[in-house]
Amino acid sequence: MKENTFANMEYVYEVYKEGSFSRAAANLYISQPALSATVKKIEKKIGMPLFDRSTVPVQLTECGKKYIKTAEKIMDLEEEFECYVGNLNDMLTGRLSIGGTYLFISFVLPGIIKKFREKFPQIKLNLVEAHTSQIEKKLFSGEVDLMLDNYPMDEEIYDRRFFMKENLLLAVPASFESNKAAQAWGMTSDDIKQNVHMRSEVYGVALKLFEQDPFLMLRAHNDTRERVEAICKRAGFVPRVAFKMDQILSILAYTEREMGIAIVSDTVVKSLPYNRNIIYYKIDDPAAQRNVYFYYRKNKYFTKCMAEFMKIAVEEKEL
Repeated sequence: MKENTFANMEYVYEVYKEGSFSRAAANLYISQPALSATVKKIEKKIGMPLFDRSTVPVQLTECGKKYIKTAEKIMDLEEEFECYVGNLNDMLTGRLSIGGTYLFISFVLPGIIKKFREKFPQIKLNLVEAHTSQIEKKLFSGEVDLMLDNYPMDEEIYDRRFFMKENLLLAVPASFESNKAAQAWGMTSDDIKQNVHMRSEVYGVALKLFEQDPFLMLRAHNDTRERVEAICKRAGFVPRVAFKMDQILSILAYTEREMGIAIVSDTVVKSLPYNRNIIYYKIDDPAAQRNVYFYYRKNKYFTKCMAEFMKIAVEEKEL
């Protein structure tokens, strides 16, 4: 019987992912010599090398690139079949990979994950935490099934399902003098948790009252950063940026330490303990509202696991 060239494709794929035989062997829980022997056997069967071993990290040859593309197609088909079987078995088996930024993974999804695991304990869950751009790449490649994010994704490539609406708020250290002129609009974090800022009788603050204060900003190529710049521009001033950071939680920590003001989402404020050192203000600007969606790849098999997870997510949000 003819030997299948892709029978041990997971070994080749792990070396490709890691760029190293030693790291791949450790991940696969086999010895490096055993891994090397298996890969060489596959190469001998093909009749040409899959890796250029003279480079660090090891690189794919042209034949290796084609092998990996073919292996990924096989893995996609295997996953589709496994999900199909899982559906037939009423979700008695299956797997689901969820991706999101630190904020969503740490503060939004835990309760949802708990409910899903209680209802479907047999489903293997994988959580992937990274920046939006990194998660999007994994969603595109198929490593992630669902991505929770507030950044608008390419509608030609991804489908989406609405999860919730976010509101951006101005966060100001309570000790700042600029608060005196805006006392009527100030709110505590408890007010935000109780959605006081969502009431129609609560008006947005005049942001120009704070134009002289130092501003804490996220770095470029971030949805919040883009919205903050647009909001401030329409308010008639350019923020005096004191620090640029990667995480909104870092920005809030520096705001609490009186290092500057910031614009943050109510999702963050609701997720953290009460903080009396920060005063929050509603912002009346179209860019101060945005939607959070579950994204998934178009033309990819939409599994029952994905549907059930999003159903539980919506139910938990409404509690």
